[in-house]
Amino acid sequence: MRVRTATQAGHRLGPRSIAVWTAVALVGAVGWGMLALARGEEISAAWMVAAALGSYAIGYRFYSRFIATRVLRVDKSRATPAERLDNGIDFHPTDRRVLLGHHFAAIAGAGPLVGPVLAAQMGYLPGTIWIVVGVIFAGAVQDMVTLFFSMRRDGKSLGQMAREEIGPVGGAAALLAVLAIMIILLAVLALVVVNALAESPWGTFSIGMTIPIALFMGFYLRVLRPGRVSEVSLIGVALLLLALVSGRWVAESSWADTFTLEPGTLVIWLLVYSFVASILPVWMLLAPRDYLSTFMKIGTIGLLAIGVIVTLPTLKMAGVTDFAGVGDGPVFAGSLFPFVFITIACGALSGFHALISSGTTPKMIQKETQVRMIGFGSMLMESFVAIMAMVAACIIDPGLYFAMNAPAGVIGDNVQAASEAVQHLGYTISPDQLAAAAKAVEEQSLLSRTGGAPTLAIGVSEIFSKVVGGGGMKAFWYHFAIMFEALFILTALDAGTRVGRFMLQDMLGNVYKPFRRVSWWPGLLISSAVIVALWGYFLWVGVHEPLGGINQLFPLFGIANQLLAAVALAVCTTLLIKSGRLKWAWVTGIPLVWDAVVTLTASWQKVFSSDAKVGFFQQRSNYQDAIDQGKILPPAKTMDDMHTVVTNSTVDGVLSALFAVLVIVVLADAARTCVRAIRDPGGAKLTEAPYVESKLVAPAGLVATKEEKAEQTAAAAAGAGGAEGAGR
Repeated sequence: MRVRTATQAGHRLGPRSIAVWTAVALVGAVGWGMLALARGEEISAAWMVAAALGSYAIGYRFYSRFIATRVLRVDKSRATPAERLDNGIDFHPTDRRVLLGHHFAAIAGAGPLVGPVLAAQMGYLPGTIWIVVGVIFAGAVQDMVTLFFSMRRDGKSLGQMAREEIGPVGGAAALLAVLAIMIILLAVLALVVVNALAESPWGTFSIGMTIPIALFMGFYLRVLRPGRVSEVSLIGVALLLLALVSGRWVAESSWADTFTLEPGTLVIWLLVYSFVASILPVWMLLAPRDYLSTFMKIGTIGLLAIGVIVTLPTLKMAGVTDFAGVGDGPVFAGSLFPFVFITIACGALSGFHALISSGTTPKMIQKETQVRMIGFGSMLMESFVAIMAMVAACIIDPGLYFAMNAPAGVIGDNVQAASEAVQHLGYTISPDQLAAAAKAVEEQSLLSRTGGAPTLAIGVSEIFSKVVGGGGMKAFWYHFAIMFEALFILTALDAGTRVGRFMLQDMLGNVYKPFRRVSWWPGLLISSAVIVALWGYFLWVGVHEPLGGINQLFPLFGIANQLLAAVALAVCTTLLIKSGRLKWAWVTGIPLVWDAVVTLTASWQKVFSSDAKVGFFQQRSNYQDAIDQGKILPPAKTMDDMHTVVTNSTVDGVLSALFAVLVIVVLADAARTCVRAIRDPGGAKLTEAPYVESKLVAPAGLVATKEEKAEQTAAAAAGAGGAEGAGR
């Protein structure tokens, strides 16, 4: 009865609501129809925006509510870990708006910006379909369900949940795989930040200023004006905008040298910042900084969407290119299946998100009913970021796109060679056009600017300059976008380091019990230092050796991330079955099967493919043969580089196989546990924390309903448990 009372309100639609949702569905359907039926003619990017937004609205309103109420049966009367275990360090009931900002900022790293840009090589249609369909039925589901089950287990990490709920064998494989993959993901994210901020005083100053601004916001909410979220939001946004504008002034002043940092120096600062951010109380730095970053991210992406609607740019990339079928694209090798799904990653389904959903967020959420907005809603927001990245990549000239994203070994190192190479790919762009494009954004060259970030920045500058400032503002908007991306990624790095600390503490807690207390200071300091040292080592070597460190492991990023998603979905499916929700197990089971098939297929090809552009061991064989013949193949420049490439290919191939085997072990043990639970439902043992009645009162969504406002008023009158500022 308690569950039905908590979830039954507002399910029936009146005539007005039916009319509104019918209109929303029609907008989305028309958008999809225009994208899918276009044959050779130019089509406006606005249709892509319409298709995505219409689909997101339907998915959130109906599917996420179905999962929350029918599948998970969220209970607003049940106290969350943040309420029961509040210690002001890691466990802290956090206003839902601030937590939404933190969670979104933490999950939205490089993936939704970079992956879709690279996937545009296959055309705009395959990537767009996966981004939208994948997020509604896989990515957002994984995030919300993982958050719910972690919250029901005192915020335990994904690996620890696997160990306790699946079994010792699968659990041990999951713990090892999750921690190893986490280190690779953090080092890759950090490398992107270093590359974006190196030699950039504007970006370094502006992003550095977000730290004291966040500290001020944290103390404002905690000490000066508790619960005044609206006030601190206005102050924080004003200070952030001032920092952004001041960054350009600093870059043009005598202070520029002070904030112009070498990559090695940036690495040190990142390590220091990440360590400090992982040990400080969440209310002091992490949550307010991520909340602050969200304003910039959502604001920029929202303005970009408005810019698309106002300027109506056309999609210049084909719906499906020849590279989709052949699999020999210059940006990345491999066929549409499975590599588009691996490349896009965070925009549709990302294992990294499950680490955040079982890391910081479940220790901060006020009410169970908020998992829908924070888990499902945040992922839809990130998916829209990916859609806008796809738009930005597809509205620029395809010739410029391939000149920017193909490696130097394919297009050469000058505009004449690049123009000829692009022509061989089937596209046309003159040397003068390449030079003019670079000059317009005040860059020496745009050739081989791989990684996706510069391409997105070019697309952003194209749209924004048509709305504000004209061609003379292209350079400003280009560098603004580069800095915007660095801020996007850094917020995932600090939260990721804290989550890595939780994971290591959970693992060590199996050996020495005090480590299980995540806020125990000796364990907190030791675990944070170990995590930072691990990813910091790979980052340091990668920055100083072009073929070493994290550069060696970078090719594993996409597959490792998706294998992590398979682990998360396996844990969620197991828990649904063990908790008596067998008839709803398809909600996570279907995405699990799809992700496992896609990712294990990609792993097989990366290990065993005879195409050296795809298979690690074939690449190793080719380079070893060249060494035996005394030849040097690109990207190597010396014989020492050749030996390094051989080593890297060997390590990548072995790790790809190892990660795949570990995940297969997890899946097999999870299947065994599920079969046993189906055969003997009464014998299934859960590690769920016991029920404790909640005394907090807080809305489930961004805006409180009439019923929730009445509950808040009653709680305030009784002098009890209202969440501070929840209704403001």
